[in-house]
Amino acid sequence: MARKDAAVAELTKNFEDSTAVLLTEYRGLTVAELKELRKSIRDDANYAVVKNTLTKIAAEKAGITGLDDELAGPSAIAFVHGDPVAVAKGLRAFAKAHPLLVIKGGYFDGAALTAAEVGKLADLESREVLLAKLAGAMKASLFGAAYLFTAPLSKTVRTVEALREKQESAA
Repeated sequence: MARKDAAVAELTKNFEDSTAVLLTEYRGLTVAELKELRKSIRDDANYAVVKNTLTKIAAEKAGITGLDDELAGPSAIAFVHGDPVAVAKGLRAFAKAHPLLVIKGGYFDGAALTAAEVGKLADLESREVLLAKLAGAMKASLFGAAYLFTAPLSKTVRTVEALREKQESAA
């Protein structure tokens, strides 16, 4: 009983510390394949095989709802502590290479996700790409503003220079 309580406490902490949770079924995958999957998403998530009954209790304690129907069969959860998009992309890529991995759903931003919604999350661009695009847009805006401020000044300089040349040629 003490082991179950400790397992529920650990799962509850994982739920509370995660920015997202992605639920999978791993039936038929080898230990080596699970190790490969863990390694591929290690930077942004912890991937753990879980007991469904203990996970339901821990999710309820953490205030997470909507996963109960998906917690059937052999389940494993990616507890995301980094970029949820990167983890969703990693799981989808692994599932394409290893069709036995099934993405069942998840929980993100206060709402349960279906498998299709996890797929849409994987379709998003990563945080780094979005930040790079934002930086590029800001740089373009700053360049445009700098051009607007310098254009009248350079026009004035050219006009003054033309007047000076005209006066020198008249004299």
